Amino acid sequence: MHARETRKPRLFRPRPAPAQPLVWLYLVATLVLALVFALAPARASEFDPEPDPEPEGLQMKIGDEWVATLAMDTTVDMQVRGLLAEVTVRQTYRNDASEWREGRYLLPLPENGAVGALTLRVGDRLIVGEIREKAEAEAIYQAAAASGQRASLVSQNRPNLFQTRVANIGPGEEVEIEVRYWQPVAFRDGAFSLHLPLTLTPRYEGTREAAGLLDPASRPAALPVADEAIVRSGALPPTVALSVEIEPGLPLKSLTSPSHAITVSAEGSTYRATLANLVDASDRDFLLRWEPVPSRAPRSAVFTDTLDGESFAMLMLVPPTLPGAPLPRELILVIDNSGSMSGASMEQAIEAADRALSRLRPGDRFNVVRFDDSFELLFPDAVAAEPGNVARARSFVRSLQAEGGTEMLPALRAALAGRAPAGYLRQVVLATDAAIGNEDELLRLIEAERGESRLFPVGIGSAPNGHFLRKAAEAGRGTQTLVRNVEEVTEVMDGLLAKLDRPAMRDITLAWPGAAEMHPARVPDLYEGEVLQVVARVENLQGTVAVSGLRPQPWTRQLKLSGGSAVPAPGIGRLWARARIDTLEDAMRRGEKESEMRAQIVDTALRHGLVSRYTSLVAVDKTPARPAGEAMGSSQVMNATPEGSLQFAQGSMGWLRELLLALAMALASFLLLRGRA
Repeated sequence: MHARETRKPRLFRPRPAPAQPLVWLYLVATLVLALVFALAPARASEFDPEPDPEPEGLQMKIGDEWVATLAMDTTVDMQVRGLLAEVTVRQTYRNDASEWREGRYLLPLPENGAVGALTLRVGDRLIVGEIREKAEAEAIYQAAAASGQRASLVSQNRPNLFQTRVANIGPGEEVEIEVRYWQPVAFRDGAFSLHLPLTLTPRYEGTREAAGLLDPASRPAALPVADEAIVRSGALPPTVALSVEIEPGLPLKSLTSPSHAITVSAEGSTYRATLANLVDASDRDFLLRWEPVPSRAPRSAVFTDTLDGESFAMLMLVPPTLPGAPLPRELILVIDNSGSMSGASMEQAIEAADRALSRLRPGDRFNVVRFDDSFELLFPDAVAAEPGNVARARSFVRSLQAEGGTEMLPALRAALAGRAPAGYLRQVVLATDAAIGNEDELLRLIEAERGESRLFPVGIGSAPNGHFLRKAAEAGRGTQTLVRNVEEVTEVMDGLLAKLDRPAMRDITLAWPGAAEMHPARVPDLYEGEVLQVVARVENLQGTVAVSGLRPQPWTRQLKLSGGSAVPAPGIGRLWARARIDTLEDAMRRGEKESEMRAQIVDTALRHGLVSRYTSLVAVDKTPARPAGEAMGSSQVMNATPEGSLQFAQGSMGWLRELLLALAMALASFLLLRGRA
């Protein structure tokens, strides 16, 4: 990577047409390439399914034969009260094989969710999980699995990606695990929303684990192991049933899902939404939006919680609309055209960038940067938004194709390096699915080299990396936006660019009555339509908190922590603990001692019962189930391929596709020669 960073960026140059004498050489080269690929042995690729017959459901491979094996269904129940959602994810593992199996699954969850409960159910037996330090929980699980006991483990791979494991599922048996988490409800542009990732885009790391496959080395060494189960990426994904119950506390104008077809009903002040179709529901993130009646839209809200003698509060505040003419901007568009963007994601990114370019105003400045495993600047520096420059940029964007790896760091460094003239707002808009594995390195770059720029990540595709997008917006003092399909591009990009014209409030501070620990500790700037939303552990819930900021004149609002509109909401304490862990991880990334941060993270996670990078949930049935001497195989249940993406993304093409590509090139050359003869 460092070698790439030292290279000078390429500047866009129109490519001249190939000369006539080179056509014969081109034909010979492509025919040789086709012959080489035809004679070369097939290469294993973690993204390429093997050319076996399409299986029915999830299967395992024993020897050369595919047979029925462990399958999994998922049920999600969401209970929403005001700005707090309590979510239960129930996974049913079903073993259709003749051996005892272990089931494993990578479980994507919201990046700001507080995972804090686990139960294991086998028939009428219910086992409640306990929070332990990660190494201890792993040892407990391995020992139970090796001794034939049914056991379950929930551990964190990333802040928004967890792994569930269930050991000793008998032949023909079903085992159910239940994971519970708490999540804040978002309020933005006059609407509430709730987000649940149902699959993941493979990260660019070059490992099987990054592709959604489990590293066999992580299997408990003490277990007797049968043939390893191989569940192909072409197999049917897990089914998902989902229901949401909402008590918003105010009448609603609409309740919709831009991602899935839903059925909506209402009874009194309670609203319910369920998926209308379970088929192919798990190949994209679920998003639910509910909009209050305009006259009843909230301007502020306070939710409180008391747990083990400690008091917690969550505040939401909507600043008034700020009138005024927009300032000129220097807009830097950074476009991800790596392999993971193949398919609909690339189309969405192109449309989003084109829309942004079409909305540039006279007097604005701009540049375009694209990246895969290299990067390219359209202009050496930002240029005036004159018609000729804009037309060239739109042509450049339209020519982009998805290929190669996702090396974001050099491109992002180049985008942040510039300085805008006095009086300009410098805004960097990053369009990406964020299928990267070096999140911490990128966030350190943003924090160190942002300067006066503001970074606005635009999440592309049906399952973008929400954790990185949120943290990049925080580090870049901007805001994140999601584009889920091409039909949304115009509305989403128009809304984003209109928002960037009008910062609503900056330099925000909160004065609490008595001592308080607030997260985020540094409140980001707010733009039109955005709200202030923080959680805090407070000394007491009496008195008021004063919110102050510049708009651009000083502005202050007082909010009561008790009585009035303050609402008790059990679960706020867990959200605070999750936010505190997030802050401690940020400090560790910035160079604080890991030993000190680790001790505080473990203490917070254990006191509040949360899964973290250092703690896991483990549940063990004390009664052995698998007979001594019988082996236990392991099955990895595959995540669904994100809707609109291609399974051979990330720059990895199978040998057969490369052969077909070479043959197609040879055929094209032959036809070209015949046409010119």
